[in-house]
Amino acid sequence: MNLLARIRKSKQAKGLLLFILMVALVGIFAPFIAPNDPYETNLIMKFKPFSAAFPLGTDHLGRCILSRLIYGIRPTLFLSLLTMLGTIFLGAFMGIMAGYFKGWVDEVIMRIVDVMLSFPSQIMIFAVIALFGVNMINVILANVFIKWAWYARMIRTKVLQYREKDYILYSKCVGSSGGYILRKHLIPNISAELVVLATLDIGWAIINISTLSFLGLGVQAPMPEWGAMLSEAKNVMMTNPVQMFAPGIAIILMVSAFNMLGDVMRDVLDPKEVFE
Repeated sequence: MNLLARIRKSKQAKGLLLFILMVALVGIFAPFIAPNDPYETNLIMKFKPFSAAFPLGTDHLGRCILSRLIYGIRPTLFLSLLTMLGTIFLGAFMGIMAGYFKGWVDEVIMRIVDVMLSFPSQIMIFAVIALFGVNMINVILANVFIKWAWYARMIRTKVLQYREKDYILYSKCVGSSGGYILRKHLIPNISAELVVLATLDIGWAIINISTLSFLGLGVQAPMPEWGAMLSEAKNVMMTNPVQMFAPGIAIILMVSAFNMLGDVMRDVLDPKEVFE
């Protein structure tokens, strides 16, 4: 049973994927869905309560919180997905090279991995951003730079489990090239593990990007982003605590959805799993 067929048989996986897809579509069509301009300020309208015009009220600058929340999906979710794609690509490539070719290639890559994993990840991210400057490209590069080593080690372990299988040894015996073996045998066999690892860690990427924005090292004002919205809300936490609820709950829901999806995918893609 292929990967898509297994996913279709899981109601939990379909439900979580549907929720994430709906959120992503809301972000894509934000200009048509948001009730107000997320950048429009009006100090006379600040801290307005829930109403038909402002369903989640307004912030300290009189901006519509719901509109900013909807527009904030784009940097929060899509930058997290982009970060994860870059991390998976680099980590999987290095892990496959190390596990399949072994020898000096494995030694060089794994020593680099050991060095990368010996430093606290958040400190390294701050160092990269401080070195190259504060912008979203550097934030993505910093996250990829730190996280790829963990993926490389995980993927290498999986490759080592498969590279001595009979069908791969047979392919080598009949003269199949290394590229053919990687494309036809190794990569398809580790694709399930890649999906699970990526799904579980998108939540980490969301938290990381939101944290950097919260600290002023990620998305910069006035662009709406959930972490940046929380940072703005902390300044008025005592006078208007409601302002922090929307972005805080949004982050919790998205991270929880991806974490639960990762757990479900791990069960769904388990070769021993039997569906009724």
